[in-house]
Amino acid sequence: MCILTFVKPGISPDLDALTSGALANPHGHGYAVLTDTGILVGRGMNAEKVITEFAAVRERHPEGAALFHSRLATHGHLTVDNCHPFLVGGNERTVLAHNGILPDNVHPAKGDSRSDTRIAAEDFLPSMPFGPLDSWAGRERLERWLGGDKMVILTVDPAYKHSAYIFNERYGHWDGGIWYSNRTYLPHTWGYSAAVDWECLGCGEFDPEQPGPHCTACGFCAECLRPFPRCDWEAFDGMDRYADLIELETA
Repeated sequence: MCILTFVKPGISPDLDALTSGALANPHGHGYAVLTDTGILVGRGMNAEKVITEFAAVRERHPEGAALFHSRLATHGHLTVDNCHPFLVGGNERTVLAHNGILPDNVHPAKGDSRSDTRIAAEDFLPSMPFGPLDSWAGRERLERWLGGDKMVILTVDPAYKHSAYIFNERYGHWDGGIWYSNRTYLPHTWGYSAAVDWECLGCGEFDPEQPGPHCTACGFCAECLRPFPRCDWEAFDGMDRYADLIELETA
């Protein structure tokens, strides 16, 4: 289901947290850093390399907001092209990253190798279907469309009033000057968080009486880390489930 991290201006990223998040969400990684002159973007399949690159870029440019994303694939091929963040409408001045599963109207058609987020960034959102995002109405419509998903937009386009936006911020949480879309950045808390009873790491929903491995809100499986209906948890055994899943996904 991915993890999306937003870093306030002047704040250094927690590299241990990014590493934990990348381990739980191993299908590609990417970052964006606002600078005085534009947005620096990097993406790749190797978590260690991308995190190291992000740390170096952030150290050179601490003045702007930044984001980091690690992907757990739901739609689209496992390629660098499907790693977040994405240009919005091909405009290099605006990028977005997303955590969750978007509505059916941006799911890839048969033969389309793109992810749902990439389709939204390239084809759907550039038409401003919800109205201006700087308006309360536009923001509300976008967040309603997202449901329990979260999205971050960074921009240097003067058409926007702000340079950074977090949509459905309330479904994530802040740790110092860093916002995380879920708790997979914490070590050994994949699936349901041990830090907070029965918090789904897919959608952030709380359920203290969770009856099994599947989130009652979104269907995310705490055992195999797959969204509904792609659960494979019965095919794996014990602590080897996650390692086996990674091997299957990347083979």
